Amino acid sequence: MKLSAEELLKKYSNDTSHPFEVRRIAMMIFDEVSAKIFEMPQVHRRILESAAILHDIGYYIDSKSHNKHSQQMVLEHGLSGFELKEIEFISCICRYHRGGLPDKEKHEIYKEFDKKDRKTVKRLGGILRLADGLDRAHLALIKKIKLDYDRENNIVTFILSPNTPDYYPDITAAIRKRDLFEIGFKTQSVLKFEH
Repeated sequence: MKLSAEELLKKYSNDTSHPFEVRRIAMMIFDEVSAKIFEMPQVHRRILESAAILHDIGYYIDSKSHNKHSQQMVLEHGLSGFELKEIEFISCICRYHRGGLPDKEKHEIYKEFDKKDRKTVKRLGGILRLADGLDRAHLALIKKIKLDYDRENNIVTFILSPNTPDYYPDITAAIRKRDLFEIGFKTQSVLKFEH
């Protein structure tokens, strides 16, 4: 019997706080992007949500290349409520939350996708990668995220509200990890704190 993302996480991980925080951040980004830049279907939201919950389960096997192990585990176990192709999406999004970017020449499942599906993986993977970077310290330091989209100059500004008004968390990891988001949405991005 296939498990849900939450059940799979509880089976293979002791740490559920970081995955649930990354899910919260990813859902905020998804909703803002969908409202202000590019409308995405609800099924993509569900796919991203499950990928956010499962992105780190590969630690169960090994911390080195844990993103690739996460992909393997999602594929091996499957997920209740999802079709095979959606499970493949989730596995790829988990894989690309860190490390190398999607490569249609080298990466097995990703190269089987058509152009439209590869774009979906890049977009959702880009959101997850960014969300993971925003909880790098595993301390849930970001309270809210709003987006401003300057359509004319094609620049997305992420406006971050920290949980503690006078403490701005380190967002270096998120700045480094916005690359896939920019590729997926063909945009430039800026991260800044609300003042």
